[in-house]
Amino acid sequence: MCEALKVDLLDARHRAVIAEAWVDFGDGRAVTATDELSAMVSTNRVYRLSLDDGSAVIAKSSSYGSFFLFAEDHDRLHRTNQLLHGGPYEQFMANALTVDGRPYVYYDGEMWAVFYEEVELRDRLPKILTSGQVRRLGGEIGRFHRACTSVSRMIPPPSKTAKSDAVHLFEMLGSRNARDHFGLDRSRLDLVRRHTHRLLTTIHESGYDYWPKIPVLVDWNLGNFSVETDPLDPDSFRLFSRWDYDWFRIESRLLDFYFLSRVSSRTGDRSVFTYGSHTLLEPRFRSFLQAYHAAFPLTEGEVRFLGEAYRFFLLNYVVREGRHFFRYEFWQHLLHDAVDVQLPALDELDLTPLLRALF
Repeated sequence: MCEALKVDLLDARHRAVIAEAWVDFGDGRAVTATDELSAMVSTNRVYRLSLDDGSAVIAKSSSYGSFFLFAEDHDRLHRTNQLLHGGPYEQFMANALTVDGRPYVYYDGEMWAVFYEEVELRDRLPKILTSGQVRRLGGEIGRFHRACTSVSRMIPPPSKTAKSDAVHLFEMLGSRNARDHFGLDRSRLDLVRRHTHRLLTTIHESGYDYWPKIPVLVDWNLGNFSVETDPLDPDSFRLFSRWDYDWFRIESRLLDFYFLSRVSSRTGDRSVFTYGSHTLLEPRFRSFLQAYHAAFPLTEGEVRFLGEAYRFFLLNYVVREGRHFFRYEFWQHLLHDAVDVQLPALDELDLTPLLRALF
């Protein structure tokens, strides 16, 4: 079967699931148009459904991972939105459409789908932020994390954690079929396993299990959120809307910081897919952290753990799950960049400048 035909069949499969889900949802409005919004980087598909009353909803379909964890994530997201009601972030995150007060998630045994309210979009931050915008973003994220922390105890714990994901990866790397599964030779598998062991050791020794766990969105890039800018001061804005939750977790706030370092960097939020650690050491990220720290203080232990949060990102989202989440060509590039360049470079990562900036 030619590649173009495979793509057409997959697209038809996703569209069919969305259509089946809308009928099953039982909304009386008819779909008049289905327009794709997918970034075409991941294996998920996103569509805008125009309805016959002039309104629209956003639909997402997927077969990546586990339906049950997908449904659990949306339950936790819905609960988070409910608990944030009445505060400054009550309208920030897009709501899933519900049935009997619970997010509606469709499942046909192989694929699943969910519908979201279409959020209003305001301003997009520029690809390269000004110094003032970096500081403002730090303060805004600090206040958002503080709000999420205030409601986190009323959200059920997750079925999977960073620790359980790392344990699973460590076991997979030691299995007989690891070479075939990951597409890596023995020396590279050994390197990845050493870094996974390092992560698990640090989790154990740091007492990470006892650290506060809050709703985190992990993938912060400029295509995922909008802001409301003060018309008199372009450096002053507030978080306004967010609509992408592919990597939502209940975890330490530190998991959000790597992507935020990329947004803050001197090269800005780029579309080139490489995940280097240099953005964590830029003076601009120190400025971001100082503003964040003023709004919602970090501990020295958390700052020291930033390198491990970045290590987890590479190991989990690129090595362990990359083949299922990213389209194949992107995954291959990211996998070999992570294993051959970024993980080895982590041995030399020194976060002392961040500690000096904050403490």
